[in-house]
Amino acid sequence: MAERSQTALEAGSDMGKDDVIGGNVSKYMVLPAGYCGQPKKGHLIFDACFESGNLGRVDQVSEFEYDLFIRPDTCNSRFRVWFNFTVENVKESQEVIKVGAYSAVFQD
Repeated sequence: MAERSQTALEAGSDMGKDDVIGGNVSKYMVLPAGYCGQPKKGHLIFDACFESGNLGRVDQVSEFEYDLFIRPDTCNSRFRVWFNFTVENVKESQEVIKVGAYSAVFQD
């Protein structure tokens, strides 16, 4: 498991899909447990601290898997139809291979 950097948004890990996420992730560094020092290439840095950014939380599930929690749209808390954030410090070989959503997102 990764350690959270001090700039990460702290929220409960039992957050459900309907829970409100307060603010944006700001330079959240995903570091291996027990690691100290500057992030090495491949230690991802997530950021959404800019206008229209909406990444509320990042949880590392395993070494190469992350759960990203997107904040709801400003004027409609029921929907999360877009995402806007940056990921820095990636290796050339790193790829996004699966993007999924809760099936409830598409139900009325």
